[in-house]
Amino acid sequence: MIMNEKCFHIKTYGCQMNEHDSEKLAAMLAQMNYLEADRLDQADLIILNTCCVRENAELKVYGNLGEMKHLKEKNPDLILAICGCMMQQNHVVEKIRKSYPFVDLVFGTHNLHRFPELLVNAQSMEGLLVEVWDNEEEIAEDLPVERKYVSKAFVNIMYGCNNFCSYCIVPYTRGRERSREPEKILEEIHQLAAQGTVEVTLLGQNVNSYGKTLGEKVDFADLLYLIHGVPGIQRIRFMTSHPADFSEKLMEAMANLKKVCNHLHLPVQAGSNRILKEMNRKYTRETYLDKVQKLKSKIPGIAITTDIIVGFPGETDEDFEDTLTLVKAVGYDAAFTFLYSVRTGTPAAEMKNQVADEDKMRRFNQLVAAVNEMGLANNQRIMGETLSVLVEGISKNNPDRLTGRTETHKLVNFAGKKEWIGRIVPVTITDAKTFSLLGVCPLEDDDV
Repeated sequence: MIMNEKCFHIKTYGCQMNEHDSEKLAAMLAQMNYLEADRLDQADLIILNTCCVRENAELKVYGNLGEMKHLKEKNPDLILAICGCMMQQNHVVEKIRKSYPFVDLVFGTHNLHRFPELLVNAQSMEGLLVEVWDNEEEIAEDLPVERKYVSKAFVNIMYGCNNFCSYCIVPYTRGRERSREPEKILEEIHQLAAQGTVEVTLLGQNVNSYGKTLGEKVDFADLLYLIHGVPGIQRIRFMTSHPADFSEKLMEAMANLKKVCNHLHLPVQAGSNRILKEMNRKYTRETYLDKVQKLKSKIPGIAITTDIIVGFPGETDEDFEDTLTLVKAVGYDAAFTFLYSVRTGTPAAEMKNQVADEDKMRRFNQLVAAVNEMGLANNQRIMGETLSVLVEGISKNNPDRLTGRTETHKLVNFAGKKEWIGRIVPVTITDAKTFSLLGVCPLEDDDV
């Protein structure tokens, strides 16, 4: 399918899964002779790849659509497409129809692979084209991907979720769990390694459930052993892990496999057993803390990060205090903290005892202060240590510095040469901030 050269711009909201979907869309457009534009006003095609997990992400989409209207008025030939999780909700699609008639194309998470055909159809018709599938039985393999980095890459190992946490819209927008065949995953990772990728991040809504939909007996720990054997791959990351399914077999795999990074993102969401039950999380604070203790004993120095929701319906000050005590007991290196927001279609949205906004904010500020204090203390403990850092690029805030990640996923900024980008180098930590580290690379240019 060949077209004249045009420019596109993709705005991505949400998680790594959405980021990876945008990489696929960019690759499809490259095959159609589109070039990527740095700015919206340079584009002939704009795609909003949306997220509906948090209310703020949805509000950003609607806010940005106002800007799109002005761009469309200036350039009537501009094609505006919206995709992603928001579009899997009927009420959102209806709102797009009624309130944003200048949108040309809407498609969902399950029919991403049909985008090239949908785009051509949208360009040849008047009005809005909508194609949103309710589910996807088969996984579309071998889609092209325009990787953002040469040295690291996202790899989907599964799609969807079966947990149905009471606050979460993901099972309704991403569908039920579907695992990719291990052979397909390994084939993709071998190709990445041949292209120079040294770090892969395995993606799934709950990677610990990997393999349950496959006929053969292979679970996530088994998959890690298989990937560990791929020559050229030096680091393996994964997210996200559900605590209820985090097994001792997986702990042993993390401890035994040197390529698996010394970092685990283990969302707890709350520290109160009553709230955890209302959330349908299927574990208690005691089982969560027990798993963390076992992890730390098996993997000394492991960095643990998490997700926490503040103000879930019915949460009291006592429930929130349980969350604070759990946070301090774990000693998280970092946490993504969220104010609970109503997600239409979820059980929690129908709960009557919604928490007042002022109580949410008060608790949220307490939590952020506690997490930041803990993160800074953990960073200060590694000052003077020399750590392996995968150089990702030039620092956004200082063009004279490089930036990269340690095995524990800590962000490090340091002086160096652009030729080091994509390589793993030793960096001695000289200063610690709450969200990043400063360091120096002790090697000379010729040593790297």
